[in-house]
Amino acid sequence: MTGPFMLLKLKVCRFWGIVALIISSLINFACSSPSPSFKGLEPEFLIDAYEKYQEPDITKRRIKPSLVKKLIQKRKEVFKMEELGKSVGNRSIYQLSYGEGPTKVLLWSQMHGDESTATMALFDLFNFLEGSGDEFLVIRKSLKENLQLHFIPMLNPDGAAVFQRRNILGIDLNRDALRLASPEAMILKKARDELEPDFGFNLHDQSNYYNVKGTANPATISVLAPAFNAEKGVNEIRANAMKVIVGIKRLMQETLPDHLGKYDDTFEPRAFGDNFQKWGTSTILIESGAYPNDPEKQHVRQLNFMILLNALYEIAQGTYKNYAVENYFRIPDNEEQLLDLLIKNLTVHREGHGYQVDLGIKREEISFGDDFLFSGTLEDIGDLSVFYGYKEMDASGMKWVSGKIHNKIFNSTREISQVTALELLKDGYLAVRVKNISENQNHSLPLRILKENENFPQFPTKDGPAHFFLEKDGELCFAVVNGFLIDLKQSEVKKIK
Repeated sequence: MTGPFMLLKLKVCRFWGIVALIISSLINFACSSPSPSFKGLEPEFLIDAYEKYQEPDITKRRIKPSLVKKLIQKRKEVFKMEELGKSVGNRSIYQLSYGEGPTKVLLWSQMHGDESTATMALFDLFNFLEGSGDEFLVIRKSLKENLQLHFIPMLNPDGAAVFQRRNILGIDLNRDALRLASPEAMILKKARDELEPDFGFNLHDQSNYYNVKGTANPATISVLAPAFNAEKGVNEIRANAMKVIVGIKRLMQETLPDHLGKYDDTFEPRAFGDNFQKWGTSTILIESGAYPNDPEKQHVRQLNFMILLNALYEIAQGTYKNYAVENYFRIPDNEEQLLDLLIKNLTVHREGHGYQVDLGIKREEISFGDDFLFSGTLEDIGDLSVFYGYKEMDASGMKWVSGKIHNKIFNSTREISQVTALELLKDGYLAVRVKNISENQNHSLPLRILKENENFPQFPTKDGPAHFFLEKDGELCFAVVNGFLIDLKQSEVKKIK
């Protein structure tokens, strides 16, 4: 049949098809609050979820295994809890499971004992999954019905107990996927073999000094879909990991633009991520880097929560499949070109001559029991124009001055107040000598604490301590103590981070 009647019929059919599509969209919108698009959850929604469900008992990075055990054991109602085995130091390693869907996901954190950002975020996620009767019900329901989630929050409890990377045998667990010399690695391998997960999330922290290539931006989050062979091939398993990562990129660009980097994908035959990919699990490496003025990584913790919740939802809904693999390769690489403090164009005098140099300083954490202090080191000297600093200073017109050591020997750092310390700095004293120095290391004074007969370098030396003054027109303007820049014009000590 042709002619005007047929044309009218087609128009009527098209009209009712559009009406049906609109009604379907409205129903979907009404049933989900808010309505997740195929691109995933919106940042505002995820931030609200984090603020509501952040775990209050975790406020710092140095999480003890005893606290993890306590927080795990109180979750028996919503989660299935299982002890997978013991560490070298006889500490329990736990797995929590949630959901009854067909797609299996395994997430493991803190296989390096001093990499705890994702561990913090996992407990926030546990709180979220335990919630009920709120605007997040639709998300929770989707995760529970579509996924089987299996979490190992702390794979290396012995390393975590002393906040060190390796286990107490000195083994890097992420280089033990083949030999399985450590019980912790055996536990992770057994969990993978028994579950045969479709997706794996390998959760780590990275150096604070990674930046997004070609920019001064810290790589606050870095990602990788590890290669499964030396040729860096892309099969369906790896491609699915890449698509999930493209969803992470979308969220990061909307939340913290240009702070996402991508790791080099050179195949590492001993690493768990590479082997998970090889064994048939689409594996996503997430590395938590630094963010300015966030020493306890609480903002990065929030980003982890948002990334993980969004990624799991996209896997549950299958919407990660809408992303193009090509967009994974458009994520900029990360590189290690950041410094804590970069001082440019400083004049250093040697043998009667002045030389203009840049100084790059890094600060290392030194553990003291459950606490830590910083030790600043002169990382490099010379032309550092390809580097970036969390704090940068143009010292044109200034010169290096080595500080003096006060002639009094103190019994304890408790004899020196912050006010006295600042007065000593302003008088050109950078260091004091203290008896029984081992008992006085952990202090907050803006001074170098020395042994009774100890000295420090009078000129800048690579890998030497970062303690000196900046002088201009005969006046001391700034002190650098343990890698921190201190403005001597202030009435109190304020470290310029």
